[in-house]
Amino acid sequence: MSIRSAAPALAAALLFGASTPLAKLLVGNVTPLLLAGLLYLGSGLGLCLLLALRRLRQKGGEHAPEALRIPRAELPWLLGAIVFGGVLGPALLMLGLTQTSGASASLLLNVEGVLTAVIAWWVFKENADRQIVLGMVVIVLGGLLLSWEPGGATFSPGALLIVGACLCWAVDNNLTRKVSTNDAMLVAGLKGLLAGVSNTALALTGGAALPSMTTLGASLVVGFFGYGLSLTLFVVALRTLGTARTGAYFSVAPLFGVAISLVLWPDLPGPLFWMAAALMTLGVWFHVRERHEHEHTHEPLEHSHRHVHDEHHQHEHAFAWNAAEPHTHTHRHEVLTHKHPHYPDIHHRHGHAHPH
Repeated sequence: MSIRSAAPALAAALLFGASTPLAKLLVGNVTPLLLAGLLYLGSGLGLCLLLALRRLRQKGGEHAPEALRIPRAELPWLLGAIVFGGVLGPALLMLGLTQTSGASASLLLNVEGVLTAVIAWWVFKENADRQIVLGMVVIVLGGLLLSWEPGGATFSPGALLIVGACLCWAVDNNLTRKVSTNDAMLVAGLKGLLAGVSNTALALTGGAALPSMTTLGASLVVGFFGYGLSLTLFVVALRTLGTARTGAYFSVAPLFGVAISLVLWPDLPGPLFWMAAALMTLGVWFHVRERHEHEHTHEPLEHSHRHVHDEHHQHEHAFAWNAAEPHTHTHRHEVLTHKHPHYPDIHHRHGHAHPH
């Protein structure tokens, strides 16, 4: 696996990691649930604006832009992802934070990456190379060290709520993969809008008051970058890497968050930070050096996504094509058997006769 393949997932982790210390600057002025709602709203509104601008640019082209839509058969997957990841997950986390310490919460949030991979491997039968499993374990160990505070990780009933939130987000990650062939910005925008409206409505119904215009605007901007663009890149990574690998790369987000916190609040990092950074770097290296290659057969498949005419995309066009690449349109894959290095991307979701 090349760094280029991992770049979208790592960029998503960087943006999301940066949103945590930036949100910390805002949380004193906004209740946690309302802040979650505003961050999601900033994500959805910002991405919808980008989609509208993109459509305006395309209108002058030779062909009308392809309709922005999610196939009806895939809507249940998207709605499930929104319910689990955008509504239930944040609600359980906010409730859990009222009953447990920040140190315990930080430790428990590392469970998301593990649960994401377990669901991908056991429920959706995604391939799990030994090197990928080892990389995941090392990254999680780094996350545990990064968030560890001696004497701070004590069990409380709220811990179960936070683990429940992690399970919701793990389900969300796996369900989102099922719609990852669609426009990534559209998927992320819909998730942001619906989750933002739901969380904001819950917070306001519970008695929360809207903050000042300055805080409101800052929350929306942080949400656009830390949630909107991050989720767009996350969907792109799901499309090219599969769920477990994307989840592993995304698990390094806390490392970026701590590094940015050190810039905002200068302090000398302790030994645990450097040990965690080394472990997470090692875990990413395990993933990057993966080489998964065997003879496999592609079953007939019809879908639409951004592509170039590589070995997996040898098809004719039912419209006048100006040879521009990459481009997006509905196309069909015929049966193809070959051998080359690959990952569990949208074209390689086949089973394996034996572990690799």
